[in-house]
Amino acid sequence: MANIIVFAIIAVVIIAAALAAVFTKRIMRSVTALLFVLFAIAGLYFLLDYTFLGAAQLSIYAGGMTMIYIFAIQLLGRRDLQDAAEKLSFKRAVGAAIVSLIGCVTVVGVMLKNFFIDKFMSVADSEVSMEKIGEALVGSEKYQYVLPFEFISLFLLACIIGGLVVSRNQKEDK
Repeated sequence: MANIIVFAIIAVVIIAAALAAVFTKRIMRSVTALLFVLFAIAGLYFLLDYTFLGAAQLSIYAGGMTMIYIFAIQLLGRRDLQDAAEKLSFKRAVGAAIVSLIGCVTVVGVMLKNFFIDKFMSVADSEVSMEKIGEALVGSEKYQYVLPFEFISLFLLACIIGGLVVSRNQKEDK
C-alpha cells in the first residue's frame, strides 16, 4: 500500500513538473521544472529497486543534461533569448495538432499491426533481473545498447565543442 501512495505522489510530481516545464515562459524555470521531472523519474526507478538505473538517471540525465541546457542558455545570452520569442498563431496550432494526430495514429497502427501490446503484456508479467538489464545496456550483440551510448557521447561532445565555438565567435564579434 505504501508503494502505491509513493508512486501516486511521484506521478503527480512528474505530471506537474512536466506541465510547468512546457507552459512556463521563463527558460530557467523551465529547465528547473525539467530537472524535477528527471529527479522524479529516478525516484520511480528507486521505488522499483532498480538502483543502477536510478543512479544512471541522476548522474547522466538530471546532472549532465541539465548542465548542458544551462550552459547553452547562458551561452546564448539574454538578448538572444528575448528576440527568439514567437507568437503562437492559430494556423500553427492547428498544423501542430494535425501532425501530432497523424503521429499518434501511426504509432497506434504499428503497435496493433505488430501485436506489440500482447507481446508487451506477456513480458510485463515476468520480472526482469538487474543482470539482464545491465547486459542489455553494455552488450554489443543484437538488441543491446553499447553502440547507441557511444553515439550519444559523441553527440554530447559535439554539442559542447559547438557551444564553445559559438561563445568564442560572440566574444570576437564584440
